[in-house]
This record gives sequence, C-alpha cells and structure tokens, in this order.
Amino acid sequence: MTDIQKESFARSSARIYMRLLGYVKAYWVPFAISIVGFAIFASSQPAMAWVLKYFVDGLNTGDNALFFGVPMIWGFPLFIIAVAFYQGIGSFLGNYYIAKVSLGVVHDLRTALFNNFLTLPNSYFDAHSSGHLVSRVTFNVTMVTGAATDAIKVIFREGLSVIFLFAYLLWMNWQLTLVLMAILPVIGVMVNSTSKKFRSQSKKIQTAMGDVTHVTSETIQGYRVVRSFGGERYESERFGKASENNRARGLKMTRTGAVYTPTLQLVTYSAMAVVMFLVLFLRGDSSVGDLVSYITAAALIPKPIRQLSEVSANIQKGIAAAESVFEQLDEEPELDQGKLEREQVSGQLDVCDLGFVYPGTDKPVLMDISFSVKPGQMVALVGRSGSGKSTLANLIPRFYNHDDGQIRLDGVPVEQYRLRNLRHHIALVGQNVTLFNDTIANNIAYGDLAGAPLEDIKAAAEAAYAKEFIDMLPQGFDTMVGENGVLLSGGQRQRLAIARALLKNSPVLILDEATSALDTESERHIQAALDRVMQGRTTLVIAHRLSTIEKADTILVMDQGRIVERGSHAELLALNGYYARLHSMQFEEEKQG
Repeated sequence: MTDIQKESFARSSARIYMRLLGYVKAYWVPFAISIVGFAIFASSQPAMAWVLKYFVDGLNTGDNALFFGVPMIWGFPLFIIAVAFYQGIGSFLGNYYIAKVSLGVVHDLRTALFNNFLTLPNSYFDAHSSGHLVSRVTFNVTMVTGAATDAIKVIFREGLSVIFLFAYLLWMNWQLTLVLMAILPVIGVMVNSTSKKFRSQSKKIQTAMGDVTHVTSETIQGYRVVRSFGGERYESERFGKASENNRARGLKMTRTGAVYTPTLQLVTYSAMAVVMFLVLFLRGDSSVGDLVSYITAAALIPKPIRQLSEVSANIQKGIAAAESVFEQLDEEPELDQGKLEREQVSGQLDVCDLGFVYPGTDKPVLMDISFSVKPGQMVALVGRSGSGKSTLANLIPRFYNHDDGQIRLDGVPVEQYRLRNLRHHIALVGQNVTLFNDTIANNIAYGDLAGAPLEDIKAAAEAAYAKEFIDMLPQGFDTMVGENGVLLSGGQRQRLAIARALLKNSPVLILDEATSALDTESERHIQAALDRVMQGRTTLVIAHRLSTIEKADTILVMDQGRIVERGSHAELLALNGYYARLHSMQFEEEKQG
C-alpha cells in the first residue's frame, strides 16, 4: 500500500467513524454517564495495588499498624470492600448506560435504513437482491454497533485503566515506568498494520453473509418450486457453498486475531519481565511493600492493553459495515420534483411519442407509443410476453421515469405531480399479488386506506367477489393470511388485491393480468364487478386472455415495444392481422382444453 493509499484509508476510516459517532450524539446524556462510570471503575484499579503496599509493610513491621486511623485488622478488609463497592458502581453505570446508547444506535440505524428503502426507486431493487438488503438491516447494523459503542466502552474503560495505572507507576518510580512505556510504539505499529487486514476481511464477511441470507430468502419464498422440481439438492449445495465461503472468511479473520493477540501479549509481558528484573536488581531503599505494589500495578496493565488491541478488530469490522450502511443511506431517493397536487382528477390519460430504456441497458423497451383514454373508457393492451405491456403500465404511476415523449393526466405531464398525489389517483392490481402477514381486513384497507369503515371494506370485498370465501373462514375478515397470503389460494389472493383497488376508488385503474390467477367462474364474477366499477374511471387493462377485453373501447396490440394495431375487438378481427391470429390461437387452445 502506497503512502497516498494509506492516507486515503485513514481519512476514509476517520470520516466514517465520525459520521457513526453522530448517531451517538443523540444519546449524549447516557453516554456521559457511562464515561463517568468507566472513569470510576478505572480509578479503582491502582487502589488495590496501593493498599497492598501498606498491607505488606504492616506485616513486615509486626506491630499493630493503623490504616487511616483504624487498626489494620479492620482497616484493610473494610477498604477492600469499599473499593469493590466503588468499582461495582462504576461498572454498573458504565455497562448499563453504554448498552442504552448501543441499543438506541441500533434502533436509529435500522429505522433509517428501513425508511430509506421506502424512498428508493424501483431500479434500485431491480439491481440488488433482497437477501443482501435484509442482511444490511440485520447483520451489518449489529456489526456497526461494535464500532459505535462496544469499542467506545473498551476504549474508555480499559484506556482509563491504563492511564490510571501508568500514572500510579510514574508516581512510584518514573524511571522504571519509562522502560515499560517503551513498548507503546511497538503496540501502535502492530495495531495499525492489523487494522487494515481486519477491515478488508470484514467487508468480505459481510458480502458472504449477504449471500447466505439471499439464498435462504430465495429458498424459503420459493419452497413450492424447490420441492415440486426436486431442487432440494441444488439449493442445499448452493447454501452450503455460501455458508462455506462465510465460514472460510470468518476463520481467516479469526486466524489473524489469533496470531495478533498472543504476539502482542508476548511483547507486553517481555517488557514486564524486564521491568521486574530491574525492580529486583535496583531495589535500593524501597520497602517490600513498594516492590509488591509496583509489580502488582504493572501486572494489571497487560489485560487492558490486550483488550485495547483487540478493539481494533471490532472497530474495523464496524467501519466496514458502516461503510455499506452509509452507502445505502446515501442512495438518491426516487426522483420527485413535481409540485402539483390535485384533490380530484377526471382521469383523462394521454400518452404521446413515449419511449423508454431500462437503466443500464441500451435496447429500447418502448418506442413511439401514443394513445388517449377518456374518462370512463377502457383501453386494453395485448401482445406476447416481453412486448412492453407491463413496462408501459409501470410508467404511468412513475415507478420508472420515461426517456422520451410525455404521459399526461388531465392534460398535465405526470412528472409535474407530486409522486404521492399522482399515485393517489391510480389504483394498480398486478399479476404478482402482494399481501402482508396481517388480517384480511387490514390487507384490503392498506396504507392510506387504513382506518376505513368495516362496511366499506366488506362492500369492496363483495364487489370483488371475495366476501363469499371470506365469510366461510373461521375468523372472517380478521383471518390472518400468512406471509404474502400463503394461506389463501391464488384466486383468493387476486380477489383481495382487486378489493383493495376498489376500496381505493381512484379515477384511474390499471389491471395488469389482474384475472390471470382466477378460475373461469371467478373470472366471470370479477369481469361483472369490473364492468360495474370501470364506469366513470379510466381503465388500462393488460390481459393475456383476449376474452376478458372484448368489451374494451380500444385495444392496443403491442409487439417488440411498438403499437402494431389498434381498434375495437370487432375492428381488429376484421383486419385479420396480428390480433386476429392471437385470438384464433387462443380460441383453438380453449376449444382443445
């Protein structure tokens, strides 16, 4: 590592650590109390060595010596009890209040990370696995506290202990103490060189832990696919590799620490041995009590020095973890430069010369898309998978920002609306339904809809033909649905999602394969409900089954990101083109089925 790289590394570490300490500032009162506690604890360390001097000298004189005006037989035991009590108070204050700071920092960082997730654009989640993101909130934040508070605890408690002990030794014999202090530069060099290794290895451990979380999350979420396709062995091997990589990284870091700590102890105890030799060799007119007291105080120094040396590993682990946490927190939130807020919109939707390319790619997904939908009209998008239908639906509520052209709601470009206000006017039901591990009622009345009257929730469920199966459940609307609605069938989940959209009662309704998971009878009920609900609403329907969109005012046929045909169902059949071929193929498939 060059001098420039070393300087950059030091600046980076200092910057990250100072930012981390910013989270500690919010807890400055308990932090200050903990420092006072550690100072009390540390100041008790030389007291035991000091009292030994009088104890040994008193034994040597053989007379009934006094200790602070009290006979030695009572004075020493009482003093030891007093020191233990004094030390206990310091230990309690230090440990309890630093734990209060630590848990507070963990809470603040996790909350900040989670809230940051809620502001990030779709493209960020497309580029990062959920396992690695979850690992940052759980594993990385825990590692950060090792640097933010646990390390501070050791630095102050053990650091003050070393200072008090050295001060006592200097008072006893400053010449010998200078010999002992000669090891400090050696310790500094060792700590500095090892810190770089710890930080580098810690980053690799965090990545490896993210892989473990990612594989676990994927396997649990897709357990049905894993079992139905016989993927148990593959997933077991994949997890084994990720876990083995994590084990190997952890072992490498442990090996570094295992070599580092005894080496440091050897240096420290070697210095101690030299000092003891000099104490005995240059005894002079010192009493036996002086020698015992000095050696006892000197013997207490290696333990705090060892702990101080080990704290470097925790700091570097924490800094490496904090780096990834702060990188996450520094991610740009979803672009929201709009200022316009409207309480109500009519639902007039105009798309003009729209073009879109996914971030990080060169191939256009949408090209020259233009159409208009009047309030109360239904426009259907059809085409093969990958033709751009769902992408177009995602651009309207600005889950992605389009590159070319315009999307206008009531004549105003969508980017001029505040995101929250724009999405308030749009209800979306996608092909991948998201339900939360909560009650059916809370899943329907979700987010801004929370607190809706139960009568309205039931009405929305009835309109979505969901009330029938809900009433058959033991707890009705209070039934827990499990993670992502695992306790419900696909059709039931889809109907709850539609009920949620109906309760929102937005003027613009987007249905992205919203009936794809329903059986024929359920689909018929849903279509009847949607026909009723779509009155007075701008409705954009993406459908695979062409039979569900025959009543659409306009059908847009898409292929390779372009609109290749448009018209009503009858008009497109009469064209005998792309749509007619799709319709014929589906008709034959349904006939054979």
